[in-house]
Amino acid sequence: MSLYGRQSRELQERFDTRRLADRLEERVVRETIDADDRSFIESRDMFFLATADAHGHPQCSYKGGEPGFVRVLDERMIAFPSYDGNGMFLSLGNLSANPSVGLLFIDFEGQKRLRLSGRASIDEADPLLAEYERAQCVVRVVATHVFPNCPRYIHKLELVERSGFVPQAGCEPPVPEWKRRDWAADVLPAGDPARD
Repeated sequence: MSLYGRQSRELQERFDTRRLADRLEERVVRETIDADDRSFIESRDMFFLATADAHGHPQCSYKGGEPGFVRVLDERMIAFPSYDGNGMFLSLGNLSANPSVGLLFIDFEGQKRLRLSGRASIDEADPLLAEYERAQCVVRVVATHVFPNCPRYIHKLELVERSGFVPQAGCEPPVPEWKRRDWAADVLPAGDPARD
């Protein structure tokens, strides 16, 4: 399956980049996750997830956790947990309707990035669920395209502190302040710790 659609091809022709685009697709785009990709993905503590609903309306969300929260299960499949959020389920709702997803992994300190496109699924009885502290479900993605992305415009940033909300075994995460506000408190789901 080619990475490029008709509109991409039209722009490549307009800007005389088709030869370059073809060479990049030939040389760096793969369907599989190699050992270097695996090491990079599993060392990340965040990524961006792009989804679209059944009508093509997009969403992009930030997903964060401890390094290793995204697991490479084999050369074609990754998995990551979905933790408690704001209850809107925009990304997971989208991928349930349209399984095509794009993930962008970035190392801001080392100025490196990797794209992974694929088809996502959710299994509420996924055996990995027990391995992720406080996960609501596990998302699995079968890769269709994996490739590094030019790092030129990545700003060099340093991690100051990881979020204290990331679930960890033996630790009760704090309650987000917004869940205690009047507008939210009476509509929280049953069992939400903010109800206490």
